[in-house]
Amino acid sequence: MDGLYEQFRIALHQVWRRRWLAMAVAWGVAVLGWLVIALIPSSYEAKARLFVQMQSILPTQVGITPDDRQNQLLRLKQTLTSNENLIRVARRTDLSTLAVNDRDLGAVVSALRTRITITAQPDGMIEIKASSNISGFSNGQNARTAAATVQGLVDLFTEQNLSGDGRESGQSLQFLDEELRRREGTLREAEQRRAEFEQRYLGLLPGEGSIGQRMSAARAELDNIQQQIAAGQAGVNAMRGQLAATPTSLPGMGASDGSASSQVAALEGQIAQNLARGWTEQHPDIVYARQQIARLRPYAQAERGTGRAGASNPSYVSLRAMLSEREAQLAAATARRNQLQSDLAQLSQRAPSEPGIATEQERINRDYEVLKQQYDQLLANREQVRLRSDVQTRTSPLTIQVVEPPSVPTVPAAPNRPIFLTAVLILALGAGVAAAFIAGQLQTTFPTQGRLAEVTGLPVLGTLSEVVTPPVRAERRKRVAWLGGAGAALGACYALLILVEFWQRSTVA
Repeated sequence: MDGLYEQFRIALHQVWRRRWLAMAVAWGVAVLGWLVIALIPSSYEAKARLFVQMQSILPTQVGITPDDRQNQLLRLKQTLTSNENLIRVARRTDLSTLAVNDRDLGAVVSALRTRITITAQPDGMIEIKASSNISGFSNGQNARTAAATVQGLVDLFTEQNLSGDGRESGQSLQFLDEELRRREGTLREAEQRRAEFEQRYLGLLPGEGSIGQRMSAARAELDNIQQQIAAGQAGVNAMRGQLAATPTSLPGMGASDGSASSQVAALEGQIAQNLARGWTEQHPDIVYARQQIARLRPYAQAERGTGRAGASNPSYVSLRAMLSEREAQLAAATARRNQLQSDLAQLSQRAPSEPGIATEQERINRDYEVLKQQYDQLLANREQVRLRSDVQTRTSPLTIQVVEPPSVPTVPAAPNRPIFLTAVLILALGAGVAAAFIAGQLQTTFPTQGRLAEVTGLPVLGTLSEVVTPPVRAERRKRVAWLGGAGAALGACYALLILVEFWQRSTVA
């Protein structure tokens, strides 16, 4: 312990003997450090906090999902620092004085982007920060520039929320309308090609699809009609036999309007009435009435030839009407069978001579279906975009509230000059003491008798103390006073710099 105390006394003595060196080094380090700190421009930071509330009632019903709303918020954050927006912000602040031409404006915008920070916080909060440390600006200008930058970003954020979606929706609707008009013309051409092909090759074949599918459907329908014709022919033959066994009139009763002659007269009167209404001979009712008259006329002539008295048999009249209806149905089925047979025969003859018909039809149908699906999808997308545009126009998907508006900062965010000035002062004092101590270690003097004996290995017989005369003592006191004055001046400089720093802050406020 005594050795350590002795070493401390020796080091303190060495430093004291070289106190002017220590003071000079302290002054040099302090002045240099304070000059470097003074050259660092003050950086002022302003911030604003926004509360962004997502609209979640109606947009979900029209396809605006929560992911879409989050993407919309992310898009707003990304586009907020675009070149166009930052140019608008720079022109609203003192940064416009730094841009003489477009090249300077680009450099200002690039530097401004690095000083802007946008952070999404929990519970829908967004924090916008901007700093300003332009070396050519005063502290007040930097503080006002930081606040104006944040305010400009807040205004742009609100403007983009109000008008960005409507502009984007309008552009999307315009694109979809142009695309629909183009696809509509292409689809119409495909429909015309398909209709011409079907009219040329398929004729009256039933069903839809390829030629093979339609021919299969036509054969199935033909088989069904054949069965209907066979069943109808059997029914007609049975009814004719039953009609032949039924008497035409009942004996002992007067003639009535149920005779064939009366039915012919009634049908002719009905035809005359319909023609008077403006119907033509091709009308289905008139054609059917003409067919009924043609069938009933032989029976009426037979009645007139026999001259039999008596009333018409109701069963005979009913059977004859049913027979006429069955015969008409059988004739229609036979005509349809003949048409199907003719179409199938014609198409079967064309198929070997034109083997590419099926391939061509397949290509035409495929092109048509693809164009139809694309057109329907575009039409659905246009209506969806239109509905979303109406919803976003009348009910904004984002509600923005400024929770903490930006204000002009009074204290620079960096550097913290009071801390730095104090650290430089401490570092300067330490550097001075260290310089004096190192200089003492480099000299070949011996501070104590024991150190001399330890180094030389010889016994020390004695030491002589320094005799200080009164004039020397007065001179030394004067030098100590000068040393104290130099130290006091160093402390005064530190205090003055601290006062200047706080005065500059007060001028910013």
